[in-house]
Amino acid sequence: MTSSPQQPAPKGTQGAAPAEEEPPAQTSRFTPEEEAALVSESNDQKGKANKLFGTSHYSEAIQEYDKALSSCPNYLEYEIAVLKSNIAACHLRLDDWKAAIAAATQSLEALDRLDPPKSTEEVPDLEEVDDETEARIEEAQARSTSPEIGGRSKEDIRRIRAKALMRRGKARMEQGGWAALQGAEEDYKALSQMPDLPAADKKIVQRALVGLPPRLEEAKSKEMADMMGKLKQLGNGILKPFGLSTDNFNMVKDGATGGYSMNFSQGGGSASGKS
Repeated sequence: MTSSPQQPAPKGTQGAAPAEEEPPAQTSRFTPEEEAALVSESNDQKGKANKLFGTSHYSEAIQEYDKALSSCPNYLEYEIAVLKSNIAACHLRLDDWKAAIAAATQSLEALDRLDPPKSTEEVPDLEEVDDETEARIEEAQARSTSPEIGGRSKEDIRRIRAKALMRRGKARMEQGGWAALQGAEEDYKALSQMPDLPAADKKIVQRALVGLPPRLEEAKSKEMADMMGKLKQLGNGILKPFGLSTDNFNMVKDGATGGYSMNFSQGGGSASGKS
């Protein structure tokens, strides 16, 4: 009979040693032969998806890309990033902006795990660096000088990152709204700093960075107006039992001081209080 897992000591046990923290679970990897077979299966399904995409069967292509993801080992970040980016392209063709943003973001997250962005944290003083930190620093330095990461060239990683950013930026622009447009501007700014961006993509990025600021300002003004309208509606509901409404209160800016005065008026009388 198989023994059951060891249970924790009952409360109140005297002299019990504190439980040690379990190490984080390691990602299980397949043998090289198993991995090769799974990658081959995933690539076959990706090939079917690519053909469906080429014939404008975008929903069916998404299903095949999902099958390819199911076959792909979950630690092959580059392959996952490519598939997620392709799924984002399908959602773009279907005008499903929210799903396109989600898929492109997942693609970028996979690439970040493969090739983490440069940390902005300060490096501790040399006397404070322990062995583990030193090992991480050495690993990061080796990664920055290595032409390949996880068996993929840095050029390949940049190319997929650019595709995912282009697709997410477009989806965010199409979705609209203040937050989405802010995100689109961040994506296009990141793209503008990328080397070797194709000429056609550069033009799209440049046009977006010119056109986004006025759209952002318009979206901001609209959402602020909508918010104020909802607050006014709420205020009217609170003031109604007292025979008042928000129309009885007016905010007037003082051109000399920049401050605001709140004017209250009812039945011809008024009282003013400066804030």
